[in-house]
Amino acid sequence: MFEAAEYIGIIAFAMSGFFVAVRNKLDLLGVLISTFLTAFGGGIARDVIVGKTPYPFGSDLPSIMVISVMVFMILLRFHHRPSIENKSLFILSDSIGLVSFSITGALIAIEHHYNLTGILAISFITAVGGGIARDVILNEVPFVFKTGFYGTVALVIGLGVYGLHRFDMIAYHTLIILFAAGVALRTVAFYRKWSVPLV
Repeated sequence: MFEAAEYIGIIAFAMSGFFVAVRNKLDLLGVLISTFLTAFGGGIARDVIVGKTPYPFGSDLPSIMVISVMVFMILLRFHHRPSIENKSLFILSDSIGLVSFSITGALIAIEHHYNLTGILAISFITAVGGGIARDVILNEVPFVFKTGFYGTVALVIGLGVYGLHRFDMIAYHTLIILFAAGVALRTVAFYRKWSVPLV
């Protein structure tokens, strides 16, 4: 369950990082850094916190997947398409990455016997850590702080995984249902412009 969600998140966030790099007109090195940071940043932070060797450092497959995504996107000439960040593919890939990494973060926290606060924190960091690192390097206000129903979704998913754990209901089918519900929630929130109230 963990590896499936992790791979889905890596692929989805690699696409998201590529789109953001294209929007900012970065060169090839910039695109590479943006893509890798978005795909791996949150997972690396998660693994460091729980005292594990970061997942991308223990296997070549994650890096191969990210490079393959980059090559695929370049061959499809996505870098020549205008306003790509507002397109449905960007929204879908970013939503899938957000929910997948929220789930993997919560599962890792449960595996290490964290309480509810720890599960929510690790779920949130895994989901948005890479995007925050990318945006800071690009000298932008992190995306998670500008759109109200983004980080909130990560917390809702973390809470959902915690609930499944408490009732001993963590299984493929329940996580798939939670995954689908999370992606739907994020997508609907984006298009309906839901947001958390401003202070």
